[in-house]
Amino acid sequence: FRFLKLLRTLRVLRSVKIFTKLTVLVNAVLASFMALFWSIFLLTIVMLMAALFLCQSLASALEDETLAIDTRAWIYRMYGTSTLAFYTVFELTFSGGWPNYARTLVEEVSPAYAVFFFVYIILVTFAMFRIITALFLRDTLALASSDAEMAVQEKMKARESYAQKLLDFFVEADTSQDGFLTL
Repeated sequence: FRFLKLLRTLRVLRSVKIFTKLTVLVNAVLASFMALFWSIFLLTIVMLMAALFLCQSLASALEDETLAIDTRAWIYRMYGTSTLAFYTVFELTFSGGWPNYARTLVEEVSPAYAVFFFVYIILVTFAMFRIITALFLRDTLALASSDAEMAVQEKMKARESYAQKLLDFFVEADTSQDGFLTL
C-alpha cells in the first residue's frame, strides 16, 4: 500500500517541470537495470576466477619455509581461502588500492604475479569498466534523446490543439458563413 503512495507521489513529481531531469535520470536507471544486472554478473564471474586462481597458486606459498612467517600470515589473511581471496579481489578491483594487494606477492613470492596483476588491472579495471560505462552512457543518452523527442511531439500536439481551438472559435464567430468576420 505504501508503494502505491510512493508511485502516486512520483507521478505528481513527474508533472512538475523542475523535476524533468530527475525523471530522465530515474528512467535511465530503470531502463538500464538489466544491463546493470548482467554487468555485475560478468564482473563477479571474472573476480571469482581471479580469486580462485590466486587462492590455488598461493597455496604452496603458505607452506614455503623460505618465506617469512609474517608474509605467509599476510598471504593467508588475503588469499588463504576462496572467500578471503574473493573479498581481496573485490577490494583490489573496486578500491583503486590494488598495489597494496599486489606488491607483497610480486616482491616476496614471485615476480610472475606482476604479469597476472598487469593483465587483470588492464582487462578489468580499465577495459571492462570503460565498456560498461560506455554502455550505460549510450543507454542514458538514447533515453534522454527519446524524452526530448517526446517533449517536442507533445509541444506540437499542444500547438495543433490550440490552432484547432482558434479555428473552431473563428468558425463559430463567422455567423454569415462567408469566411469573413463582421463587427
